[in-house]
Amino acid sequence: MARTSPPDADVPSYTVDELAARAGVTVRTVRFYGTRGLLPPPVIGPRRVGHYGPAHLSRLALIEELQRQGMTLAAIERYVEQLPPDLSAQDLAIHRALVASWAPESAEDISRRDLERRAGRALTEQDIDRLAAMGVLERAEDAGDTDTFRLDGALLRLGVEMLDVPIEHETILASRTVLLEHARAAAQELSRLFQERVWSPYRESGEDPDHLSAMRSLSAHMQPIVVQALVTAFQRSLSEELRAAFRSR
Repeated sequence: MARTSPPDADVPSYTVDELAARAGVTVRTVRFYGTRGLLPPPVIGPRRVGHYGPAHLSRLALIEELQRQGMTLAAIERYVEQLPPDLSAQDLAIHRALVASWAPESAEDISRRDLERRAGRALTEQDIDRLAAMGVLERAEDAGDTDTFRLDGALLRLGVEMLDVPIEHETILASRTVLLEHARAAAQELSRLFQERVWSPYRESGEDPDHLSAMRSLSAHMQPIVVQALVTAFQRSLSEELRAAFRSR
């Protein structure tokens, strides 16, 4: 429900059209996000005109960043629900910057011809299905377009190598499900630790510039460390589990 109170004269105010234009989305998208609880309601001013502020603009930018990382609308809703309700525009902008610093390489649209060129081989429909099962690419949303794909370039080389491994398509799907579930659980726990040990102290420090600089630096340095630690831990655990499994046979 929209709030009815005069907008703060010291804070920039936007109509829904102005907000949409600044955020690079449609008015329909702004209103849709409002109905899903992703955007707080506007302040209703004179003549029943809704007024949005910088926090709305920053929240739209954060939603866009989460979408860029491949999160579904339902996942974004769960993510936003966990954010403190009193985050300022600056808080949201910093949060978006930290999220973006952990984002994987952006996906790209690619034709089948260019995909095969970068893969270094011709790709059958079965190959495409296997690459999709591994999360390397997605088919175009338009079902009639069979020659355009959404590609994660960072995974292509490994995915192509896996095409020659004798493993069933269903096994790939099951393995990916297991990996995603455990990766998400690890990410959620790490996110909780980051919020408790880094984000909360920053907010309690009164937005001290030195603490902000340290937080950004920590975020940038944590990414490769955490990724390497996860990969190493997984490799060791998998080796131990496989050795134990084959010893018992």
